[in-house]
Amino acid sequence: MKRMFIIAAIAALIPATSLKAQVAQTRDSIVFVRSAGIDESLVGKDVFSELNVHQSQDMRDAMKRKIENNKSKRISGYRVRIYFGNKQNSRTVSEEVKKSFDLAYPGAGSYRTFSSPYFKVTAGNFRTKSEAMQFLQSIRSDYPSAIVVRENIEYPTVDKKHSYRIDTVTVAGNEKSNVQR
Repeated sequence: MKRMFIIAAIAALIPATSLKAQVAQTRDSIVFVRSAGIDESLVGKDVFSELNVHQSQDMRDAMKRKIENNKSKRISGYRVRIYFGNKQNSRTVSEEVKKSFDLAYPGAGSYRTFSSPYFKVTAGNFRTKSEAMQFLQSIRSDYPSAIVVRENIEYPTVDKKHSYRIDTVTVAGNEKSNVQR
């Protein structure tokens, strides 16, 4: 995963010698899109009719209210803390740690919080401690002081092996500007 990102970053930095002004006006960029936290195949569908279950309209309405009320709800789980500090420059350092983590591990999810007087950066959304420990072992070389902590987390992605997908977007430039790569 890191190797693919590094190759894409190097390819983006290599200057193109034969780019003309017309080509420089549009270019493709690689973006990392986080996978869904829920099974999207049932989103917007009536679960009762999909499963051939006959329920009263009251039951259907109660289910819709329950889903609507719990959209932003979090669950208890685990994350890996990669930064913890309370020095004068901790705010800046925590921002830099979060940015570098997001570049090195796209799609894993990182979260920066402040609990006076500490700035914290945590990563991942894991339901079990063993999942968090596996992730900790995979990032141990980059973050040797990282630890597993219990926190309220977002619902983890459905597909654990593919926590993000790679997509390309076309960035259109202004015709009057000369973009140099």
